[in-house]
Amino acid sequence: MDAALHDGSRIPVEIRGDGPTVLLPVNPVPVEGAQAEEMRRWGADPALGRTLIEGLSDRFRVVAFGYEDHVQRHPKPLTLTPAHIAADFLAIADAAGAERFAYYGYSWLALSGLQLAIRTDRLSALVMGGFPPIGGPYREMLAVTRATRKMANDGLSEGEKRANDPEPEHPVPNAAAAAPMDSAPAASSNWEDYDWSNVDIPMNAAQTEQFVTLYEHLQHFDDRAAQSRIRCPRLAFAGSADRIDYGARWGDVQVDIAGPLLRHREELEALGWKVRLSDGLDHTSAMQAKNVLPLIGPWLDRHLLRE
Repeated sequence: MDAALHDGSRIPVEIRGDGPTVLLPVNPVPVEGAQAEEMRRWGADPALGRTLIEGLSDRFRVVAFGYEDHVQRHPKPLTLTPAHIAADFLAIADAAGAERFAYYGYSWLALSGLQLAIRTDRLSALVMGGFPPIGGPYREMLAVTRATRKMANDGLSEGEKRANDPEPEHPVPNAAAAAPMDSAPAASSNWEDYDWSNVDIPMNAAQTEQFVTLYEHLQHFDDRAAQSRIRCPRLAFAGSADRIDYGARWGDVQVDIAGPLLRHREELEALGWKVRLSDGLDHTSAMQAKNVLPLIGPWLDRHLLRE
């Protein structure tokens, strides 16, 4: 099936399993070919979405949709706002016939889940991976995405800028603008030696602009004040080594995901969050199914399958 999004585009939706509904903004179709090899080189699983779906659909009704892949194929440079993303997720839930549903997202899709949670009372559970519920690096991510936009623009001719290539042949999973931390090297890489100044930015202006739009709209978001508007059970997790220092091309910005979870852990738990830090894992390794499923599966079981 598919669902209509805020800009009129339609996104494919795959439904697997029976039981309480879980919305997963993951691509159910494994990446293949050269792109898959490149993902493996970065320590990412080309079949991550499929693996997550299979790991949960034995007891949940999983509604899967490749939202990141979709916005790369159909960029929304002026409209990828928190409110529109939440409306898109609700439209997908409506199309799937889910009045109540849990949500799991990672990185910018985790912060999108937080935006969803403060806009609806339909959530039965919220899982945020790779982005902290309090103390999120919204300012840092705006700087990073603006720098990425500039690099994308600098790499285009005037004619290419006008054409803007709205539907690239090979959209980039975990795109650098969504952020560069999502395209980061695997945990086995030496972060101090990694040369971020030579990272290629394989995206066009519209793809990068939409993430600038997202983070611009989040600059005045008070994530601490927003906590009182979340009513459902909630879990936040990240790798304990989820921290990236970007070089001069990105304005020497540090994006720290693990730090806020550590600093605000007691506060978060007092607010009802379950907080988990996976020892030694970075942003890429903490999102892999072998690390995610043993963490979120039992937690969802307790909160969604209880009598």
